[in-house]
Amino acid sequence: MNLFTKIRFVSRPVFPSFSGGFSLLELLATLTVLSILILGTIPLVQNSIKRQKEVRLRQTLRDLRNAIDAFHRDTVGACNVGAVRSGNPAGGRGGQNIPADPRSRVVVDDCTIFDTENLDRYPPSLDVLVEGVRVRSRGLAPQAVSRGAFDDKNATEINEEKEIIKKYLPRGIPVDPMTGEENWEIRSSYQDKDSGSWDEVNVFDVRSSSEGTALNGENYSDW
Repeated sequence: MNLFTKIRFVSRPVFPSFSGGFSLLELLATLTVLSILILGTIPLVQNSIKRQKEVRLRQTLRDLRNAIDAFHRDTVGACNVGAVRSGNPAGGRGGQNIPADPRSRVVVDDCTIFDTENLDRYPPSLDVLVEGVRVRSRGLAPQAVSRGAFDDKNATEINEEKEIIKKYLPRGIPVDPMTGEENWEIRSSYQDKDSGSWDEVNVFDVRSSSEGTALNGENYSDW
């Protein structure tokens, strides 16, 4: 071996040797750790999804009850026994002078939707809240109009009756987030909280038909 060959041999780079892959023990340890992490994460994800549904349920119940209460407010001063139209008594024509809730700007003007059993004048069904009812403004009485409250309008415009339909659930009956259906438990104003089935007189309150339990331990049907 000459000097040139020795120099080439010495200058040749030397790379460290590595063993290829992982051992079976290392793979098992890694899979075990991953399994523990996944099993610990699943309940957190499930609770997060359940909590979101519970928030939607509370908001949906609030919207439904607000619609029922708004309808009931608009019946104050309307629908005498045997009446077909309210005659807008809240405006003075009926002579009742019944005080109305300040939040109510209209009065129900279609008394055919009520029967003799529904004396409390709550909506007969949830469908009525969706389809809407004919209403009239709680405005000035015709006598005030005739005294010149609107001198810039002619007699035809003043006496013209425009039909106004108010929908209390314009987007339809909402779905129960816990059941995925519109199967709400309904209770009338003549039933107690523990009544088994709806008597179909009116809609006083709605509750979830789910038999599940909330994260706080309460039953959804009690909300």
